[in-house]
Amino acid sequence: MSHIECRDVPGVQLRNQVEAVSNKMSARVLVVDDIPVNVRLLEAKLSAEYYDVITASGGREALEIIESAPPDIVLLDVMMPDMDGFEVCRRIKANPATALLPVIMVTALSEQSDRVTGLEAGADDFLTKPVRDLALFARVRSLLRVKLLLDELRLREETSRQMNILRDVENRDELLHGNRVLFVGEDAMEGDLIASIFDENSHLDVFSETGTAMQHAREQSYDMAFVSLSLSEGDPLRLCSQLRSHVETRYIPILVIVDNSEPKLVSKALELGVNDYIMRPVDFSEARARALTQSSHRRYHEELRGALEKSVDMAFTDGLTGLYNRRFVTRHLAGLSQRPSTEDRNFALIMVDIDHFKSVNDTYGHDVGDQVLKELSARLQEIVRGQDLAARLGGEEFLIVVTNATEDNAQLVAERIREDIAGVPMTATTPSGSLDITVSVGVAMRESASETPDEQLKRADEALYAAKRGGRDCVVIAA
Repeated sequence: MSHIECRDVPGVQLRNQVEAVSNKMSARVLVVDDIPVNVRLLEAKLSAEYYDVITASGGREALEIIESAPPDIVLLDVMMPDMDGFEVCRRIKANPATALLPVIMVTALSEQSDRVTGLEAGADDFLTKPVRDLALFARVRSLLRVKLLLDELRLREETSRQMNILRDVENRDELLHGNRVLFVGEDAMEGDLIASIFDENSHLDVFSETGTAMQHAREQSYDMAFVSLSLSEGDPLRLCSQLRSHVETRYIPILVIVDNSEPKLVSKALELGVNDYIMRPVDFSEARARALTQSSHRRYHEELRGALEKSVDMAFTDGLTGLYNRRFVTRHLAGLSQRPSTEDRNFALIMVDIDHFKSVNDTYGHDVGDQVLKELSARLQEIVRGQDLAARLGGEEFLIVVTNATEDNAQLVAERIREDIAGVPMTATTPSGSLDITVSVGVAMRESASETPDEQLKRADEALYAAKRGGRDCVVIAA
């Protein structure tokens, strides 16, 4: 895990939680129950599995603990004297700082209406006492895996994360609008019920055979998948595993539909990466509540992953021009030089430097200088081939990497760059509305397979300065 500077206490707390969960799935579990016997029983079971257990005897105490030292997961009773578990869960999920904290309600309540109320309050699961150890630990591990992934991403995008979570808390029902859903099962009534969870702008694809379903899942962009574990054609658990293993489908939320008499199947499914499960007979309100939770997690994940990808792009691109930066070029050249193909290793480096650029800044100001840099970058991108690369090394200095090159075509590209820049004035905020700019260009072919990219780059730089000394607005090929 790379080091990321944390400037505030919440950020430090978040990193500590990520590291704790990363350590062989060890985690801090908050057990909330007003009956001491229940607390001790759960504490003993969790401690035996090497979880770090903290306890609270009431809802208000639990909220105070969560605010001061957030756990990784909460096991929450419903019937408590000071504040019931439903209200505690609503408050946890309404707070952007804790909205992604997994909550499992562990209670003696067994009515379907109680289960639905808990799920609609935001609980990730609702387990009725006595709870089977296998089911409990499988669910805890499953939710911790999801939380670990989200926490890793949250470390990179804390502010926008809270804004997005707050938006989804306020507009939760919209998460089920316009979805494309995969249903794999043989019961048409179950398929109709799942379809009714989503709005009329959503689309449900129904398959009864796992091979066909997997093929379509890789070809389509699904927002959610429901898989019956009682299929007669194919192995539904293998389908779930395949959905998780393929790049095109690994982030789809998967909910399995299972008979109440098959808890071992549920545990196995959760271990394979399934997000949630629905027991038969399928209740509309419960299924909808579980789908909402998974849709919410999917949106958080996509937005946070997008933010992370954007930050990676920013690390390798120049903020002003949008071209690749020196850091990226260094890695790119190292990769090219190590390729097995001789043609791939025959690349040319073309260094481009704007002539008298300092006088442009001194005469017209840095705003005009920036305009010149941006327009020159745009022209370079138009000139280079798709397989080649244009980068800004810094200041007014640029680099073109021409792959599978000969000296003749490298010189041709260099001359085209020089002529294009000199032949058409740059658009700029000057009295004339434009600015005449020329460039000096140095070209270096790779001398041998043993020459390093740094050595080749140095020769291109020397050729560039030879062009400067030779009167500028010219191309020099390194010997």
